[in-house]
Amino acid sequence: MKRQTRRSFFKTSIVGSAGLAVLPNILPRSLFAADAPSKRINVVLIGCGREGRADVEGTMAHSLARVVGVCDLDSKRAASAQQMIAEFYKKKGESNVKIETYHNYHDVLSRSDVDAVIVSVPDHQHALVASSAAIAGKHIYVQKPLTYSIAESIALRSAVRAKKVILQAGSQQRSEHPFVAFRPASEAARNGRLGKLTKIEIGIGLDKPSGKPPMAMQVPANFDYEHWLGPAPEQPYMEGRVHPQEGFGRPGWITTEDFGLGMITNWGAHHIDIAQWGMGMELSGPQTVTGTADFMKNDVWTVHTGYHVEMNYANGVQVILDNKFENGLKFIGAEGSVFCSRGAVRVTSSDPNVPDTGKSALRWSDPKLASLPLDAKRWPASSNHYLNWLEAIVANRDAIAPVDQAARSLQACATAWIAMKLKRKLTWDPDKEMFLNDDEANALRGRKARTAEYDIHGVLDRAGIKG
Repeated sequence: MKRQTRRSFFKTSIVGSAGLAVLPNILPRSLFAADAPSKRINVVLIGCGREGRADVEGTMAHSLARVVGVCDLDSKRAASAQQMIAEFYKKKGESNVKIETYHNYHDVLSRSDVDAVIVSVPDHQHALVASSAAIAGKHIYVQKPLTYSIAESIALRSAVRAKKVILQAGSQQRSEHPFVAFRPASEAARNGRLGKLTKIEIGIGLDKPSGKPPMAMQVPANFDYEHWLGPAPEQPYMEGRVHPQEGFGRPGWITTEDFGLGMITNWGAHHIDIAQWGMGMELSGPQTVTGTADFMKNDVWTVHTGYHVEMNYANGVQVILDNKFENGLKFIGAEGSVFCSRGAVRVTSSDPNVPDTGKSALRWSDPKLASLPLDAKRWPASSNHYLNWLEAIVANRDAIAPVDQAARSLQACATAWIAMKLKRKLTWDPDKEMFLNDDEANALRGRKARTAEYDIHGVLDRAGIKG
């Protein structure tokens, strides 16, 4: 009998997209010993900025993972991440730790001994990198929002399902820690403890202009700006629209529309994801969307500031997003309500958008609503978002934030952004994933890549995947 390698085990154990399969009983128990080398999942970090560093720290904290490389178009950031990871393993008593550094993510994907990648590049590159990883047979942890555009969300979902890899979206609020309020609140809503759900109010924070005018700058010698632009429109380099060259503060691409759509997808992807989960619409979306917003002008940043969006779902629930609402979600039903938020918990030290109000992160209109019946629908266990991803890879099941649901969360956010841009009511068909009788709105579901090299549809076509 031919001996199966660890790499071939991970490739051949993926048998379907349902996410409920378990490992066969014939596999040796030694494979699953706590520190068995054969159980280690070789991981490479792609994108070594603020979130990427947090993601790799969260991943390598678990013995299931072994981080073997880093990749970034900024050589300073790649070197810093390499040093951070090497020091982590050295502190565990290892010597001669080797962490490879890469400039081109395609070189990472060509490694047969790499099982999985963390994709923490800017939003406008999510789909391209993650789809290429799926086609290469790599499992994927990708930062939220899943993609930049609606069309990209469909393409990435197609690649992931065609190649039967495990994708975890960085929607950490679905896991039990450190954000403890979202699961009980959404479970209560899903199980009818609030009575018939009628409304969900969502606050996602507010971006403000930088106060600095756009101004072309010289590209740093350590940074490959051409490939960083990727599919985005051609434009001069500005540090304020990319990332800081010193430190790992909040990057400017988050507030530049060509690279990220602003708070509507930044924090919106988190909270709308929980809203759709709680009301049982995680594989659907709104039917009508109305939005208004102000957009930054004469500033290095270009995203929206104030906003008001109303989305109506087929189940009769109205979702309202407004910059005046407290950051978090309020599920409102005929018999009560519950508010959930992150409280004072930060994702990174530079996160400015969740001030400590001193209030509880979980607030019930009546404490009795927190109690669920024995036969209640409960979310799958997920004590830690990174560990859940790693365990899902081993067990051949969907992670707690799978690609199908992450795509729908992005789509709801993006329809809101399109309504904000057009400033009128839109009719969305969740089944067809397009706007009805609205060429202007449908034109904003995606955008033409700057060059053929960055065309996500071309990437799928060459792999024989329809998406």
